[in-house]
Amino acid sequence: MSKNPLTLIMETNKFNGTNYNDWLRNLRIVLDFENQGYVLDKPLPTALPEGSSPEERVTFDKWHENNRKVRSIILASMTNEIQKQYDRLEDVPSIMLRMKDVMRSLTGILDMLRQKYFSGPR
Repeated sequence: MSKNPLTLIMETNKFNGTNYNDWLRNLRIVLDFENQGYVLDKPLPTALPEGSSPEERVTFDKWHENNRKVRSIILASMTNEIQKQYDRLEDVPSIMLRMKDVMRSLTGILDMLRQKYFSGPR
């Protein structure tokens, strides 16, 4: 990533397991500034089709380069303990999918606990 002053946002607002929505919003701000936000939402192309044009090759290579950069930003913007859960995943969409699944599970557990302990009969 170039010297982007917005990267300070990610350094000071690391994902800690409880701030997913804020962390994701900040991540999108940084990546949109670098024109790399698409890496979060679209699947990583795994192979270049036979007979691809030079322009398609450049696009394919750029996508993989941006995946590496964004993956590094994501991992660097997590606490050390959380990094260990994601550092073996090679592509950004896999990291984001796993994070969404974990956050969805945690939200479900929290909702269940809220209902059990705070919404029960009085």
